[in-house]
This record gives sequence, structure tokens and C-alpha cells, in this order.
Amino acid sequence: MKYITLLIIGLLLFGCVQDTHLKTVHFKVDMTAIDEVYKVGIRGPFTKNPWQDTIYFTDTDNDGIYEGTITKQTAQSSVSFKFVNRDSIFELEHQNNRQINFKYQPETIQYEAVFDKPLGKQSQMN
Repeated sequence: MKYITLLIIGLLLFGCVQDTHLKTVHFKVDMTAIDEVYKVGIRGPFTKNPWQDTIYFTDTDNDGIYEGTITKQTAQSSVSFKFVNRDSIFELEHQNNRQINFKYQPETIQYEAVFDKPLGKQSQMN
């Protein structure tokens, strides 16, 4: 009886594991209305030290739109995050984090937003 119980517990634990899928998110954040823009990036559960480390974006054409891409293999159905300026100024202070909802499949998403404005636009690229 003991072995049957262990077998059932094992099947339940391993039978509930979801497959992971490759998620690629290309972020664009408009910083044109912000003074003193420096070290623009994103924080959330993307790094080894979630919410501590910044993933930095670049503005290669100097138009005030900073861009970056994050690719991760995950089974998560969503991710929460905030953009940061000067490596320590979080947008949307005292407001909810931004969120991207994922489908249960590999996908590439473009997420466009204006720094410190709560509405962002998520669109499928594939």
C-alpha cells in the first residue's frame, strides 16, 4: 500500500508539469517626455536577481524610443514588470506593474509603451 501511495504522489507531481515555450518580447518605451534620460531599462522577473537587476535598452537612432528584446523559455502565463530610468527611478509609482499575458505556445510579442503612462500596447509578431 505504501508503494502505491508513493506512485500516485509521484504521478501527480510529475503529471502536472507544463511544457515550456520560447517567449520573445521586443520592448519599445517612449522616453521623449522625460527629462534627464539615462540608463533606461526594465525590471521584473527576468534576471537572476528579480527586481534588483536592470536589463538596459538602447536608443540607436536617438529618437527617444528605447528598445530591447528579452527571450526566455517559460511555462508562465504572464509576466509583470516596470520600466526604469537612471537605473533607479521606477515608472508608475504607487500603481500596478505592467503585465504581458502569454498564450500556451511559442510566441514573439512587441510591447510598446510611454514611460510613466499606464496603458501599453501588446501585439503578436508571429
